Amino acid sequence: MISRRSFLGRASAAATYAAMSSRTVVSYAEPLGLPLGLQLYSVRQQLAQDYEGTLAQVGSVGYREVEAAGFYQRSAADVKQAMQKANLRCVSAHFPFADLHSRYDEILSFSKELGIEYLICSSPGVKTPAASAGSGRGRVLTLDDWRWNAEQFNLMGEKSAAAGIHFGYHNHVHEFAVVDGVVPYMELLRMTDPSKVTLELDCGWAVVAGSKPVDLLRDHPGRFSMLHVKDFKTSANPGADVHEPTVTELGLGSIDYRPIFQQAAKTQKIKHMFVEQEAFDMPYMQSLKVDADYMRSLKV
Repeated sequence: MISRRSFLGRASAAATYAAMSSRTVVSYAEPLGLPLGLQLYSVRQQLAQDYEGTLAQVGSVGYREVEAAGFYQRSAADVKQAMQKANLRCVSAHFPFADLHSRYDEILSFSKELGIEYLICSSPGVKTPAASAGSGRGRVLTLDDWRWNAEQFNLMGEKSAAAGIHFGYHNHVHEFAVVDGVVPYMELLRMTDPSKVTLELDCGWAVVAGSKPVDLLRDHPGRFSMLHVKDFKTSANPGADVHEPTVTELGLGSIDYRPIFQQAAKTQKIKHMFVEQEAFDMPYMQSLKVDADYMRSLKV
């Protein structure tokens, strides 16, 4: 028999421990034991309307790390303060090649002040811009363009390393479309220096393009340090010419992430994983919670 006071004391301690444990579980994605991360492109519209409030909502669902895709005219100091207030760490940031090529020193300085670990090129450039009409994912690049990108990435990676920041590249689908008998992504892997350039594998877009993330992770050990995790309702015949697959929440689409994470654990040193929800099938906070619950519950 114990006294009522002792019972209440023990119950209070147990409740406190349970709450702490719950917060710990909420903050981590189970597959690789990494902090639960979100690519902030997912909430780009919300951030534009209410930056601090949206970050707070992201943190309330259990996300602890984020990857930026724009800073909405805010200084590095303001971004850092907003992240801290929301209990988030901004560990990586995306920039298109055009911005990196034209103002790399400025971006590098901003990134260093913000304290990010990874500076990621989110889209390729063209060797001769005037010769290419259009921009973005639909742009058609030659094999010479891709090889020039690899050379530029090596130069940028060397410069960022001197500042204590890792440089990397993030894929979409066009990297897997054969050009002159060569898959550009394989050429990027071949030509980029592993000591200067890391790769952030967007597993969802790779699957849409008809590639297999498991094979990429298995055949190129040590080249990938970060993953993007997203789901699509893919067609029976995926391919690199598919640009508008149906986006859905994790676990509701066609992609089985268990073997992908299993392979990543064997051959890679994955530092960060980011959920990216490019569109929503439901209210966005509900969508982000579905994704977070999937990442927390998946065992490998």
